[in-house]
Amino acid sequence: MTRYTTRLSAVTEGVRIAIDAVRANKVRAGLTILGIAVGVFVVVAIAAAVHGINESVAKDFASTGPTTFFVSRYPISFENCDGSENTCKWLRNPPIRSGEIEALRRLPTVDAVGERLDWGAKVRYRGTELSATSVEGYSAEWTAISAPEVYPGRAFTQAEARTGARVAVITTLMAERLFGDADPIGKTVTLNDVPFDVIGVFKDNSSFLSGGERPKAVVPVTALVRHIGARESNIGLAVKPRDNRAPAVARDLAIDDVTATLRGLRGARPAEASSFAIITQDKLFETYDKIFGMFFLVMIALSGVGLIVGGVGVVAIMMISVTERTREIGVRKALGATRATILWQFLVEAATLTGIGGMIGLFVGWIGTLAIRTFTPIEASIPPLAVVAALGASAITGILFGILPASRAAKLDPVEALRYE
Repeated sequence: MTRYTTRLSAVTEGVRIAIDAVRANKVRAGLTILGIAVGVFVVVAIAAAVHGINESVAKDFASTGPTTFFVSRYPISFENCDGSENTCKWLRNPPIRSGEIEALRRLPTVDAVGERLDWGAKVRYRGTELSATSVEGYSAEWTAISAPEVYPGRAFTQAEARTGARVAVITTLMAERLFGDADPIGKTVTLNDVPFDVIGVFKDNSSFLSGGERPKAVVPVTALVRHIGARESNIGLAVKPRDNRAPAVARDLAIDDVTATLRGLRGARPAEASSFAIITQDKLFETYDKIFGMFFLVMIALSGVGLIVGGVGVVAIMMISVTERTREIGVRKALGATRATILWQFLVEAATLTGIGGMIGLFVGWIGTLAIRTFTPIEASIPPLAVVAALGASAITGILFGILPASRAAKLDPVEALRYE
């Protein structure tokens, strides 16, 4: 019990001395604390942003179901491409035709095949205009695959989708900007000067990667092509497997059937590459990791620079502290203090100094997280592990960079130390 009491007393004394050092050497201590705070702030802010993006992307994927996959004319590619067919052979891929879509819908392993086409249009209601607004065309399977919550109103029907009816389901944000507090259902808006009747409103839960929440209209894909002039050649598909087996098995069987069907319809030879792309959610996550992985590493490296700057400051201020307290160290050793006791005291002092910087950086990081949530589409949030990592990194930095001055203090000869002026 006495040993623990002594250790606690040493910790308390080390903390007190560190605080006194901050008061006595405000500039030196301030620079040290600033370096640590910057490093911790970067770690916390980046971790919060990445955590928010991860949650948003996971929510995006969950809305389409874990087994849903996509058929695209072009693959997701990071290869060197100058826009010519010599370096981008996939540019030769033909568009997905309506006959191919109907053939996929008849497959026994497929539950639903939804068409999607992205476009842009000028949206207007009376005197209010939204320029370059996102307009997405879907088939009637939209609600079966993405499961949006349409309220008030409804989604378009199979008959409306097939005939290209000029109806639109708009996001809550578009409804607010065009109609304010008025009921949008039954109102007529124009998309590139073509009238469309608003039949429903839905909450857009798009992730940061897909642009976040923004004014958007969803119309039947046939109407988008026929009335607004969108290029049908850019249509992509979302395929929902029939889930009468284990999820992974159902998805893989559906992928095999879709691949075989499209290759057969296009007359592809066994050794010939497919003229379309199958994109699974695993592939999307892989692409996401490639995009943000390097960004995250760069930010961590920058935070490391901040911690190193703070660490160098720790060495400087602790060396000065050792020099100024040489006589005190001699007295302690003369009274029976061991090397371990002196070493422990100075390490606690160094860790306290960087710990103060860590807490300041954590607080500023929390403010930064609120700013990210407020001014960007990223739903940033600080994961508990980031708090532990940030404070732990600051304490470890203090210990690592404090070892040299602490060892110097512990090795002082008590007789020489007592003679020091």
